[in-house]
Amino acid sequence: MPSKLSVWYNKLVDFNVESLFAKRKESGPPRTVFVNEPLPADFYDHKHRIKKDHVFSSNQVITSKYTVITFLPRNLLEQFRRVANVFFLAIAILQFFSIFSTVSPGLVILPLIIVLTITALKDGYEDIKRHQSDRAVNYSQVRILRGGDFNNENPMAGKSKTFVRAMVPKFKRSGKGKPTAGDVENLQHGAPPEGIHTEGAPLRQLPTAATEEFGIEHDDGEPVEEVGGLFHHRGASKKPHWKMTIWEDLRVGDMVKIMDDEPLPADILICATSEEENVAYVETKNLDGETNLKSRSACAALTHLNTARACAAKQNAFRIDCDRPDTNLYKLNAAVITSDGQKTAVDSNMVLLRGTVLRNTGWVIGVVLYTGEDTKIVMNSGATPSKRSRVERQMNPQVFINLLLLAAMGVACGVADSLLEQHYYPLGAPWLYGDTQSDDNPKINGLITFIYALITFQNIIPISLYISIEGVRTCQALFIYFDKEIVYEKTGQATLARSWNLSDDLGQIEYVFSDKTGTLTQNAMVFRQCTIAGRVYKGDEVHSDITRVGAIVEADEENSADSKVDVNAIAPASAKRSSASSSTEVANPLTASTVKKAEHVLAHFADSGLDADIAAARQAVSGSPEDQHGRMLNGFWTVLALCHTALVSVDPHSGAIQYKAQSPDEAALVQAAADVGFVFRGRDREVLTLQTPFAHDDKYERYELLNILDFTSARKRMSVIIRKLGDHDEHDGQLYLLSKGADNVIMERLRPGQEAFMRETEDHLMEFASEGLRTLTLAYKAVPEAQYEAWAKRYHEATVSLEDREEKIEAVSDEIEHDLSLLGATAIEDRLQDGVPETIADLKEAGIKIWVLTGDKLETAIAIGHSTNLIGREDNIVIIRGGGEGSTPVYVQMLNAVEQFFPESGILQDDAVGLDENTLPPSQSTRGYPLHRVNTGASSLVGHNNGDRPGGFVLVIDGAALTYALSDEKHKHLLLKLAMQCEGVICCRVSPLQKALVVTLVKDGVGAMTLAIGDGANDVSMIQAADVGVGISGEEGLQAVNSSDYAIAQFRFLKRLLLVHGHWSYARNGNMIVNFFYKNMVCIGVLWWFQIYCAWSSQYVFDYTYLLFWNTFWTIAPVIGIGLFDRIVDDHVLMAMPELYKHSMNHEYFGTKLFLIYVLEAVAQSAVIFFLILYSYMSTSARSDGFDVAQYEFSTSIAISAVMAANLFNGLNTHVWTGWIFFAVALGIVLVWAFTAVYAALAPSLITTFIYGNDHYLFLSPNFWFTILLVTVLSLVPRYIAKAWKLAFAPNDLDRARWLHKLDPSHDFTQDRHGGLAGISVGGGRKSRSLKRAQRPSLFHASRTDMATGMRSVNRGFDFATEENGVAMQRIQSHLSERHQAAPTKRRRNPSTLIQAFSIRRTLRRKKHGSQSSSSHPHDELLPASPPHSPGHHDDRRLS
Repeated sequence: MPSKLSVWYNKLVDFNVESLFAKRKESGPPRTVFVNEPLPADFYDHKHRIKKDHVFSSNQVITSKYTVITFLPRNLLEQFRRVANVFFLAIAILQFFSIFSTVSPGLVILPLIIVLTITALKDGYEDIKRHQSDRAVNYSQVRILRGGDFNNENPMAGKSKTFVRAMVPKFKRSGKGKPTAGDVENLQHGAPPEGIHTEGAPLRQLPTAATEEFGIEHDDGEPVEEVGGLFHHRGASKKPHWKMTIWEDLRVGDMVKIMDDEPLPADILICATSEEENVAYVETKNLDGETNLKSRSACAALTHLNTARACAAKQNAFRIDCDRPDTNLYKLNAAVITSDGQKTAVDSNMVLLRGTVLRNTGWVIGVVLYTGEDTKIVMNSGATPSKRSRVERQMNPQVFINLLLLAAMGVACGVADSLLEQHYYPLGAPWLYGDTQSDDNPKINGLITFIYALITFQNIIPISLYISIEGVRTCQALFIYFDKEIVYEKTGQATLARSWNLSDDLGQIEYVFSDKTGTLTQNAMVFRQCTIAGRVYKGDEVHSDITRVGAIVEADEENSADSKVDVNAIAPASAKRSSASSSTEVANPLTASTVKKAEHVLAHFADSGLDADIAAARQAVSGSPEDQHGRMLNGFWTVLALCHTALVSVDPHSGAIQYKAQSPDEAALVQAAADVGFVFRGRDREVLTLQTPFAHDDKYERYELLNILDFTSARKRMSVIIRKLGDHDEHDGQLYLLSKGADNVIMERLRPGQEAFMRETEDHLMEFASEGLRTLTLAYKAVPEAQYEAWAKRYHEATVSLEDREEKIEAVSDEIEHDLSLLGATAIEDRLQDGVPETIADLKEAGIKIWVLTGDKLETAIAIGHSTNLIGREDNIVIIRGGGEGSTPVYVQMLNAVEQFFPESGILQDDAVGLDENTLPPSQSTRGYPLHRVNTGASSLVGHNNGDRPGGFVLVIDGAALTYALSDEKHKHLLLKLAMQCEGVICCRVSPLQKALVVTLVKDGVGAMTLAIGDGANDVSMIQAADVGVGISGEEGLQAVNSSDYAIAQFRFLKRLLLVHGHWSYARNGNMIVNFFYKNMVCIGVLWWFQIYCAWSSQYVFDYTYLLFWNTFWTIAPVIGIGLFDRIVDDHVLMAMPELYKHSMNHEYFGTKLFLIYVLEAVAQSAVIFFLILYSYMSTSARSDGFDVAQYEFSTSIAISAVMAANLFNGLNTHVWTGWIFFAVALGIVLVWAFTAVYAALAPSLITTFIYGNDHYLFLSPNFWFTILLVTVLSLVPRYIAKAWKLAFAPNDLDRARWLHKLDPSHDFTQDRHGGLAGISVGGGRKSRSLKRAQRPSLFHASRTDMATGMRSVNRGFDFATEENGVAMQRIQSHLSERHQAAPTKRRRNPSTLIQAFSIRRTLRRKKHGSQSSSSHPHDELLPASPPHSPGHHDDRRLS
């Protein structure tokens, strides 16, 4: 049971200043937004004032900490969290009373004022940058509806005043001028997440407030009418129009118009878009870290609101009933109620969130639902924290110890003085004459002496320590900035320390929480290899931006003279502007002859062997091996070209086709097919157009898209059902099912008879996976018409089912995805940032645990875990998956994982762990799959001896499971215990708030030092929650830099930042602080021992000036030198041997134990100095004239000896003696000697001094020289002997590394990794060690266990990313469903025109003369059996 004192202390330490100033608005009730409608009567109170529940937050977002009003109180509160500052303030106040005054009171308080001022200036400068960035965002422009009959009556809260308008550069207020480098700097210091525009339109591109009279647009392009002549009022146009308005003036219920590449200023419901079918595409990188585009659709009831005139019309008024503001990015329930009373459901797929950017969409018109603090991105971010380093927090208990010691010394002096006065006063002691007054008597004098003692010994709490630490940390931040090893050469971006007080925390990091996209990966894909029909094609990367593919000019295209069409004809991929814009002419995708690299695809694919095989197949004789292989090639690339949801756009500058996909890997697959010659030419609603090298009569092939069986994490595959169309789009072709997905899912659905081909493909998949590539397996089957008609009916019934729709759709989809024919597999490389695998491997070797927190789906996260070395070859993956009703409860999954894999960990014996009735949430039923073991041949996963496993464990948990795992203390406790048993943790599909909660769970639950690193606004909460936040500021953008403590350009720089700068800074600062306490304790110890001889009266033993200059001149330089120039070991050694970081991570350089050792050593040294010199002078007089020695003669010897001993002791505690260290150690010694000589020679006529003449008496005295030499040596001997003994008999790895480096400065320390230093003998320099070479594990062979199902398998790095249940997929599905419902009749097939989709054209084949060879291709069994056909027709039912 903790004591009351400890409880009180913990409350004081955990006091959060932000809680006093950061008022977070509570989530209001469910809201109703009225669009062009008056407010109902129940919105008003009896005084006709709007009720508070119905007042919405303004759209102003402020991330700064201070205002002009709150700066002083808040900053002072933050600084007075330091106990020492409170103490010095109290001491300074005491000395304003004349009875306690030593020197001028103003001079006494001056050091404290200097410390507070310097710190306040630093904090104020940082916050001004945040203010400027806030203003840059809040004053961005957006088009809102004005004029006509439109009126917005929704009540809004007032805006906050930050009082910093004068501090903002003029160009930000007026919009005049161009952004400068200073603008970029401002944006790097704390803008809101969406405030940094690294892509799309820059902020200044839009009209600004000063020029808003020109910021009016009409949909029909008519000029603005002049109302009122020359002096007309701004915006006086009565016609409905779009007016430019700043973001912070945006209101709930406003109609807004967003243009392509513009960021979203609020959470907006889509009414209409420029695209056909009213679809919009957004980049959600700032929210979930994914750069792939997401599709969103308009609310069906509002699609007619596509002009300003329509939006402003009174007959189009409506209202929206919404949920209360929520942090869940993927959930929104609302309903639109039109004027006729019809209600239309609204979900998250109809809403564009603040922080996203509109892409590939000309314009979007929408209504504002949530603003400012109610938007999801702001609700997922926290208030700007005031972080304090661990060292600073640890100093508070040490300061408390010193305070207690000071209090004890004061009490001792006070009590002793009072007792002595009471004893000697009756005896008539002359120094107590008159001590009978109320303020001067033996009893009250004890209290006065106590206060005097506090002033006399106040240096036990060194005020100069804090300002010294601030200065040292500032220099350490500069060392980081000027380190050329962590400068990104490509952009010239240096590593920036934005928080100067956390440098030593970098040396104590135990957990690193990392985002994936843009942090670990470039999110850029390269199609590297493929295997087709057992033949591997290892292509070459073609880095040219555009590659030529040729084009087919069909009869219906010949009428186009210049092959140009209006952009509005290419709806899905166009970037159409508003209807007021002029038409833009671009190349027709059907006639474009080149293909441009898709976004986030690094190279085109080309393989000479593949080209040769295609050319051979075109000329092959029917039935020959080349012909058989050509059919497989045709089928393989056709599946890649058609089985996707990518869009086709035409680059307006080059006229080349460019694919727009929801994920980079899907774009890479479609582009690779086009590079080979299978060019996807676009989708016209349900008709797909494809160009192939085997096209019949040089015509495009067209297919009717019947169904898309969507990809989900559970299905791990995507399929499309298509029908080949005839020359005139007759629906008479064969039906095909095309599938791509994970190898284990596809393989188990293949038809029998392909075992040899399967084994060959699996071998190739293993090769691909071992190279870190992400694989995808392709297959197909021909579907009989009758089977499809029956299946399509069941599928339609499943899609319209209101109960268990997803489960029914998955079951029906699974029915048709069987008896597939294997075609081959692809291998894609997701390019990591340079050095990421090596960095993660080295950080793991340093003892740091890596957690990856990503918004990506589970398979993507696991694939990245493999390629980054987070998951090794022999590691075991434990998957905790959340699900709906009927799935295995998350708590049960975690319990089973502990029982199955960590039975001896003691977790199950923990009283806080167990299953009871109150553990499971009501929504989690136990009617899940029973956990069972599945034999996959991966016996190394569990083994036969109950836990004899070769590798470690990596926990993978998804966001749905985290929702339950973080729901209460019992779930969190078990999750934390389970995670602590694993080498790494991957959290996927997590929201920004969940990222912060996971970081907080580890930081508070384990008490470990945490670091979070990311590059997007979705990482801001995580960065703020961690002890140290690092933002990526390279090519990916500056979003996370705003809230970070350190900004780096590449993830690989994190290694040097931690292992070198972190290690150095922590070792330097820790060593500096304990030496600081030591040197002050030496001084205080000397003063204390003197109290024995001065009747405990709190008098100084030596001249006050020696005490006054103790921390400013005599002893400050050596400790500053330690903080700046000491090196525990050289940087190249720390980089070569990451395991040395464990010394820093284990807090070996600073702590209460080390502090007490230094304090006790200081007390001992002070005793040696005081008593040896005292007794030396108490014997026969040291003077040549025989007179007794005055107090200030022997005390000056004490002062000089104490300075020399303290400085040399500090020097002895350094690890490297450089010129700067020599200078720092010698400086104080030289100064004290010079001061003594000069000060003692000053005549009384110049200054009154007690040591006048000391130069005459001391410098000529042998006692003086001998005692100084003696006590200095005796003071240092214990420490010297201890260091020598440790180096000789108990050296650690750091000692051995320093010794080895001294013997051989060019030694390669990479040979000594993994314990190689343990065999080094420090004494003789001989090395007898057994080096262990680090073998990097091969990738993608780790076993995985899904605790939700109990299934085990061997992971090969499969990944296929798409937006599950996305609008694009839903739109296509619903359109297909409507079409099939409208035309359910069975189509007849014409046998004479049965031309298959994937058959090689007959004109390219030469008939073999004579009888066909009896030999068959080894893969002939993969092709469907040929149906009976006339002798004159070639069989076209096989996938070729």
